[in-house]
Order: sequence, then structure tokens, then C-alpha cells
Amino acid sequence: MLVDTPVSRLLVDWYDVHARTLPWRTPPGAKVRPDPYRVWLSEIMLQQTTVAAVGPYFAKFKGRWPTVEALAAADEAELMAAWAGLGYYARARNLIACAREVARLGGFPATEDGLRALPGIGAYTAAAIAAIAFGERAVVVDANVERVVSRLFAISEPLPGSRPRIRALADTITPDARAGDFAQAMMDLGSAVCTPRNPRCDACPLTSACTAYAQGNPEAYPVKPAKKAKPRRRGIAYWLESEGAVLLVRRPDKGMLGGMRALPGGEWGDPPEAAPPVPATWRHVGTVEHVFTHFALSLDVMAADIPARPVEGEWWPVAAIEEAGLPTLYARAAALGRASSEMLAL
Repeated sequence: MLVDTPVSRLLVDWYDVHARTLPWRTPPGAKVRPDPYRVWLSEIMLQQTTVAAVGPYFAKFKGRWPTVEALAAADEAELMAAWAGLGYYARARNLIACAREVARLGGFPATEDGLRALPGIGAYTAAAIAAIAFGERAVVVDANVERVVSRLFAISEPLPGSRPRIRALADTITPDARAGDFAQAMMDLGSAVCTPRNPRCDACPLTSACTAYAQGNPEAYPVKPAKKAKPRRRGIAYWLESEGAVLLVRRPDKGMLGGMRALPGGEWGDPPEAAPPVPATWRHVGTVEHVFTHFALSLDVMAADIPARPVEGEWWPVAAIEEAGLPTLYARAAALGRASSEMLAL
């Protein structure tokens, strides 16, 4: 463990001047610790999501559920609807589970190990909350930090195999003091300066310590394995409209988009397994292309209009479909179905 390093001093000094202003942060060197709830909420939202996309969601959640106790008491369906559009919906289910556990405990644990035991909090998130909210020395490694460390030490082993070494080397430059500011400084440096392409080495405070810069090829790091083509699946979504409303269903709690409202449809596969909800004159109104982490999906949208409602279910007013909290995939499918019905009505 190092109390201080040349890299950490240079970086924290840079952060004091160049820190991003974000709604969940306190200014660098602040005497008051950040609210653990704000730090935790932002870190969960930021997983595989951009800062720009998270901003409005963070404000909405903080306005509706200002404390972890309020979030713990939230209606799960309401929370899932508020999350719609952020993606990776298992995070939302873990969010409320974690909030309920924190409320039961009487507050967030102040240690990395204690945070790691909470639902939905992995190694990175536990380290980030421990460092930022509680000032505990923790080695915080996200994608930005991976890139900075890979370049600082010119790590030639490809990801993901290089991750243990990246973490070990990040440990050697992590200071005891101002651990949270150091962690956020590494994130900011990777986001704004040490970018994947065209890094701004002229604006970097660490060029004197950077091996990749000395070699003249920072963009060569981190080394990544060759990309594999993603498998493609097909699916069908049914827009069934009747008396100004459309039939919606809840997807199973486990699996892709678990617990979210959706248009009816079966399993995604090749071919897809999706019997229509009722016999009707179905028409193909378009296809939505969507990319998940492990596969690409082509979702065919079929639409029909019937005079009466022959099936039980959640019939949502078409005019208010934007308020249903549909995930992005189904919001795009719904837009195709709605546009088709509007065209037929002309």
C-alpha cells in the first residue's frame, strides 16, 4: 500500500481544476462526504450507460424517491416503468432489492466488503462507493481506468486476460488520501482526455509517466481480442388494438427485459416461437433491429385491429402509450404498430 505516488499527486492536482460537475458528485476536496445513496444510485445507472443518458434518469429518481428508504418502499412496477430506456433491466430489479436491504440494515455499509454483500453490487461498484462515499482506500477499475492503466504501463496482454494485471498495477498508484477524488479523477481522465480514439495527450497530466506515450502509440492500448460476430435471433411482437387501447403483457421476471411491459410475442429464436394472441387479420408493419450484449435481434411487428376485446390483459390507451414504460425495443415496435393503425384510419 502506498500513501502517495507521483501519479496520484499529478492526477489529483489535475482533478482539482478539471473535475466534471455532475449532479451526484461533491466538488473535489470537499469537507462533506457525498451522500452514499446518490453515489450508489448513480453508479448502478452508469453501468454500461453514458453520463449524458443517466443525467435525466438520476434527476427523475431523486425527485420521486429522494432517499434510499423511499426507494425501498417504491412500487416495483412503477420503478421499472421509470427505468424504461436505461436498458439492462436486471439492474432495476436489483436496485429495489438492494434499497430494501439497506433500509433493513439502517444504512449503507461503509466498507468495500459490506457493500459487496448487497444485491446487485459487484466488485467495481463496491469499490467505487467505498472510495467516493466513505473515503476508504479501494482500487476502482472501470473501462476508463482500464484504458488509462493499460497505457500508463503499456500492457501488451489483450483484454480480458489482462484485467488481473491491470487491477494489480492500479493498486500500486492508488493513494490512501482522497481515495474518492483519485477514483473519479481516473474516470474523468479516461472520459475526457485518455479517450479510446485520438487521446488528448497534450492535455494529460500523466504524459511524463506514460509508457504508451513514450512509445508514441497510446491508441494501441488496451489490446483487445478480435471481435466475434454476434449471433442473430428473430422475434415477433403483436400490436393488437381495440377500442382505442393496445394489449400489453408483462415479460417473465427472469430473462431479457424481465418484469417489463411489452407487446405480446413468444420466444426469440430462429425461427421465433410466437403464436398471435387472437385470430385476426394480421399485417406486417415493419421490423425493429436491436443489439443486446450477446446477440442481435430482428423483431417483426405484426398489427391487427379488432372491434372487441376477446382476451383478458392490460389494455393500455394508445394515446398514452409513451407512459407505459416500455423498454426501447418495444417502444420502437409500438411506434410502428401505432403508425400503421393511424394510416389505416385516414
